[in-house]
Amino acid sequence: MKTWIQALKIDEVPIMGSRVLYYKEEEIAIFKTKDGEIHAINNICPHKKGKLSEGLVHESMVTCPLHNWDIDLKNGEAKGENCNYSTIYETQLKDNYIYLKI
Repeated sequence: MKTWIQALKIDEVPIMGSRVLYYKEEEIAIFKTKDGEIHAINNICPHKKGKLSEGLVHESMVTCPLHNWDIDLKNGEAKGENCNYSTIYETQLKDNYIYLKI
């Protein structure tokens, strides 16, 4: 059964940047886009296992630092040959905090 957890304060995640949250067995990258949208996704790229939190954020995408594949932060889809998906996490903003449904 999934539950909501308090992750980080909203202002802890820089615009066009990310922070990593470790929760049990999960390594989750939390991103903030230029428009201030918050997205949470498994931090490990489904292709070459790069750390997505170290990639470049643009629009609602992150570019993996290992092979330049773009990963859609909204649905986890990898844009490239043999596309795979990364796990995404539902987010909610409340009282200046980011909550994740895990």
